[in-house]
Amino acid sequence: MTLPHDIHGLQSRLSTAVRGHSKAFLFEGILLVILGLAAMIVPPLASVAVTIFLAWMFLISGVAGLVATFWARQMPGFWWSLISAALALVSGLVLLARPIQGTLTLTIVVGVYFLAEGVATIMYALEHRREQAGRWSWMVGAGILDIVIAGLIISDLPGSALWAIGVLVGINLVFGGASLIGMALAARNS
Repeated sequence: MTLPHDIHGLQSRLSTAVRGHSKAFLFEGILLVILGLAAMIVPPLASVAVTIFLAWMFLISGVAGLVATFWARQMPGFWWSLISAALALVSGLVLLARPIQGTLTLTIVVGVYFLAEGVATIMYALEHRREQAGRWSWMVGAGILDIVIAGLIISDLPGSALWAIGVLVGINLVFGGASLIGMALAARNS
């Protein structure tokens, strides 16, 4: 990938654009922090809300996939595309019909994901410890943290379905919002 010749000009235009929209970034950051705190305060509601949101995403993508598949039915892979769209549609309908059970299923998937991610991160760090010098221990620490989170989620099933997704989404929203607030304030002061 090549960089533009005028990298400083590009950086200057980007900085000007961020500064010009700093109020919007600040507002969005504050909103995300408030929503994240709300999700952490009432995690069962946030968990079910995330499940319903995902249900609608599956449903919409399934309908769009079916339309696109039948519109281009002469293309290769018609049946695979049809199966994929139908699975998304059915998944969305099932999650909408039974959001509490869907939240439990999503919690199990998240727990297994954190476990697998933790093991993979540790193995990667150990395999690359010579190239990573002083940073490989941070990766091992991150992997251990992932495994601890997975343990907390999996050991508390089905109870963790009430809090896990809501708390994790809340933490993500708070950190995302805080970074936008920081970016907006830094842009205003520059």
